[in-house]
Amino acid sequence: MARIPIPKAPSQGQQRAPKAVPSDGPPARRRNVRLSRLPGLSSLDATDRAVLGIYALTRIAVAITTYGSAWLFAAGPDAKHPAPYLSLWYRWDADFFRKIAENGYFADPTEPGGFGGIGSARPDNREAFFPGFPFVLRAVHTVVPSWTAAGLLISLVAGAVAVVALSRITRLHLPAETGERAGPRAALFLLASPCAVFLAAGYTEALFLAFALPAWLAARRDRWALAGLLGAAATTVRISGLFVAAALAAQFLLSRPRGRQWRPAGWLAVPALPALAYSWYLHSGTGDWMAWKHAQERGWYRQFHAPWEAWKHTWDGAFADATTTDYAVMFQAELLAMVVGLLLLAFLVVRRRWPEALYMGLSLWALGTSFWYQSIPRATLLWWPLWTMLAVASVRRPWIRSTYLCVAAPLATVLALAFTSGKWAG
Repeated sequence: MARIPIPKAPSQGQQRAPKAVPSDGPPARRRNVRLSRLPGLSSLDATDRAVLGIYALTRIAVAITTYGSAWLFAAGPDAKHPAPYLSLWYRWDADFFRKIAENGYFADPTEPGGFGGIGSARPDNREAFFPGFPFVLRAVHTVVPSWTAAGLLISLVAGAVAVVALSRITRLHLPAETGERAGPRAALFLLASPCAVFLAAGYTEALFLAFALPAWLAARRDRWALAGLLGAAATTVRISGLFVAAALAAQFLLSRPRGRQWRPAGWLAVPALPALAYSWYLHSGTGDWMAWKHAQERGWYRQFHAPWEAWKHTWDGAFADATTTDYAVMFQAELLAMVVGLLLLAFLVVRRRWPEALYMGLSLWALGTSFWYQSIPRATLLWWPLWTMLAVASVRRPWIRSTYLCVAAPLATVLALAFTSGKWAG
């Protein structure tokens, strides 16, 4: 019988040579790749820092545009000074958020626009807004005296988290080298999109994305507890958090869990809890379990209508002679945004990306079954599959990036001027 050689053990002071590992690049690069695979946002690699650089530059661009708005649209022909910078951001929904953060949902009915609870004759429909953003706004206001500045700060920080998460989601769709180019492009496409001004304003879009996108990223990494908690946080901000929860559940089922792998499924029900708690809270003050929905119907014509009826009403608003120019243009933008959403949904179905398709389908159903379309262009900011798809396509076809930026950037500037000057009509 042949003797099997036994390897000689290394003597004291002698170290065993490390096993060779194939190198894909310099050590720093390999370390960055490992960090980019983490589902959280605790560590930033080179691509993340590039995304934050783009984010900082676009924030400067928004500030310049806003400052220009103050000069172009002065208070009157005899004005000697532009309007204060913060006053340009205190528009529409920002007033609702401040009132909720300052006085709650059931304010003294003697307050202008106040809501006195059951039987009040002067509701302002503030219960249509979920409590997540006002709650954070109140917390930040304890250290930032200005309500408007506090809202802008929330969106500034939340937007940074959102674009990093969006970049990391995009990088999941491509090999490492290509993904590192596509990630920043997805962030740039979002930040240059026509309604990007709402990511800078003290509105809910940035905060919602700061929870929803990391939730989706965690789900892609099978971190279901984290995904459920982040999805719950998204639901406190917007009802769309329930659509994210549906996408998370679909992603979990597609992972084909077996045996003990089903244990994390309970976390996927957590995003429904904030919506239930909010409905219970409103019921305690109004006697109506669906008070938030009925407030939307009263204030924003969100009564249910068949999709074809909503399309017809929007079409009439867009092209009827009786509609003023500003509203006609916004209705036309609503129709175009709906077409983009339907095309995106079809693309996701063809590619069998069922979780994202479910999210888009629920979003379009909610937006497309009111009396007419409203806020769909703003909602495109929340369609993360749109930005990942454009980024991936632009890597393979460079002309897409140039074409998109040449069309989107001027529109983003115009709409930013419209919003900050108080001429927004949608």
